[in-house]
Amino acid sequence: MSVILVINSGSSSLKYELIDVDAREKLASGLIERIGERTGRATHTTGLPEPVEGNELALTGSASSSERSRELPVRDHTAAFQVMLEAFAERGPSLEEHPPVAIGHRVVHGGKRFFEPTIITDLVKINIEDLSELAPLHNPANLQGIEAAQAMFPDVPHVAVFDTAFHQTLPPAAYTYAIDAELAEKYRVRRYGFHGTSHKYVSEQAAEFIGKPVTEVKQLVLHLGNGASITAVDGGRSVETSMGLTPLEGLVMGSRSGDLDPAVLFHLHRKAGLSFDQLDTLLNKHSGLVGLSGTRDMRDVLERRAEGDEAATLAFDVYVHRLKGYVGAYSAQLGRLDVISFTAGVGENAAPVRAAALAGLERFGIKIDEERNSERSDETRKISTDASEVTVLVVPTDEELEIARETLAVAAPESQRRE
Repeated sequence: MSVILVINSGSSSLKYELIDVDAREKLASGLIERIGERTGRATHTTGLPEPVEGNELALTGSASSSERSRELPVRDHTAAFQVMLEAFAERGPSLEEHPPVAIGHRVVHGGKRFFEPTIITDLVKINIEDLSELAPLHNPANLQGIEAAQAMFPDVPHVAVFDTAFHQTLPPAAYTYAIDAELAEKYRVRRYGFHGTSHKYVSEQAAEFIGKPVTEVKQLVLHLGNGASITAVDGGRSVETSMGLTPLEGLVMGSRSGDLDPAVLFHLHRKAGLSFDQLDTLLNKHSGLVGLSGTRDMRDVLERRAEGDEAATLAFDVYVHRLKGYVGAYSAQLGRLDVISFTAGVGENAAPVRAAALAGLERFGIKIDEERNSERSDETRKISTDASEVTVLVVPTDEELEIARETLAVAAPESQRRE
């Protein structure tokens, strides 16, 4: 048996997928939103089409899949899990026929304590809670999901898969900030990196696509979504990454500023009277694309740019300028570059971003094929020319599958011991 239930718990949401790892088949997925509000929304997608009934709202169906949504109050994460179980019972697939052998939980911050998938114990939960000061918007919600899942599934192993774990191979020169060493050690100030499951999955898929062992490939993975990061992967190991102590550092993102002169904060505090909480909100929620153009959605930015909108054009240019700078810097760190992979919502779908980010780099062996780049597909594909020394790919990410794989790898021996 290789069925894994993957849980991604947010502060007001619960995302889940039931995955048969050996078959690489997603049996079902779902999203429960607006937890704790007056009216929540639950969406459950299965592999079998069924008719829309009752007060259900959605919505799409095909010969191979069926999606159903409904609105209802969802008091807390425990209630959300009950909604999920009801969806499996009513819409399938049956959890009795496809029992998960383990539950895999996405946990955003593992600090430097967790460098691999970890069976969740009481001590692990204490550590996740302790690390909440480094990820106050994420770790507490992740922990709520763990507690609720353990109550619903008490007889199977639960595994934490950390966003930061893949980056534990960063060398000291990459993860160390040049501030007072004692202060940094006391308050755990260093680069941790994020999107680790995505970077790991995509780098392995890219190596497989070009027909080389991942241990022999030097590559860049550009995870460009609402959150965005770039990682240099040398022989399957993360050696440099753009996000830092928090997911705020690095590239321009949907609502996050990315890199910024720290003195900007002092200036705005002194001159504009902004408090530290206000500055935190400014840089995380009102900066990036939304701060520059009024929208965080790259699709809107591209549409308005095509119409000549100056704010959208500037936002696009700033976004690409930062991205290209990181591509150059990380290529220099690797010394040789075999593959560049674009992934996540923007990376997989925004051809103009890919083209602009690599434009002018032909002297470095990077040549984009315009026709290939403009094509759309859900499969891994090559968008560089055949003459390009560096292979440029679009690789759809699958963080849930990666979490399921890692969960199964550590949970299978545990489940066997329980039998």
